[in-house]
Amino acid sequence: MAKIIAISNQKGGVGKTTTAVNLAACLGFLGKKTLIVDADPQGNATSGVAIDKSKVKFSTYDILVEGAKAEQCIITTPYDNLHILPSSINLAAAELEIVEKNHREALLKNALLPIKQYYDFIIIDCPPSLGLITTNALTVADTFLVPIQCEYYALEGLSQLMSTVRRIKRQYNDSIELEGVLLTMYDGRLNLTQQVVEEVKKFFPRKVFGTVVPRGVRLSEAPSFGMPVIYYDKSCKGSQAYLTLAKEIAEKER
Repeated sequence: MAKIIAISNQKGGVGKTTTAVNLAACLGFLGKKTLIVDADPQGNATSGVAIDKSKVKFSTYDILVEGAKAEQCIITTPYDNLHILPSSINLAAAELEIVEKNHREALLKNALLPIKQYYDFIIIDCPPSLGLITTNALTVADTFLVPIQCEYYALEGLSQLMSTVRRIKRQYNDSIELEGVLLTMYDGRLNLTQQVVEEVKKFFPRKVFGTVVPRGVRLSEAPSFGMPVIYYDKSCKGSQAYLTLAKEIAEKER
């Protein structure tokens, strides 16, 4: 039975999609059957695993708006043990289209629960907002993982995310927990990085992953080839970081 992890932070540019794609690919690489759910209208997780968005027939949009079954929408990627439920540009309008629906917060949950038994992990790439799509992701998730970049405004908006999670816990999903906080774009040479790390650890005591994701050219290049970094350059620091993170998460499940 899959563990469902939502990757969420309403702040853009923090490495959210990079984390969703590379964590999922590394879990697959470790032999875990893994599904990425691309719930971001930008669809970068979809193109990041070599799926041509223009050729996608059924997407997360069809699940939320048309009531499609997950099985109809899932695509096998070229990578080990990795499937994707792709996104499409239509998803940008989905929030307006589902606002009147009954149990609108549970549309994704209703689609994912029947397929949960076929996977070890389901990783949801949330949009950079706290709207209805993110609410759907957090309603079905067992845990949520927060990527935070090691920059000056790192903690900005996080109290808003945490209060959204508290509301969802109260109303829709009383068992959701914080999987952990992942520090991204890490550069140990900078004093600012050390300050941010200390601040994040104060804000989230005992919940910051031991693994940090460094800045890296290979990590930035990989998506343009439609490749998770572990398949693009297995020996680079970014690959090693995400592989260690995947091991950390898989180990916890054992």
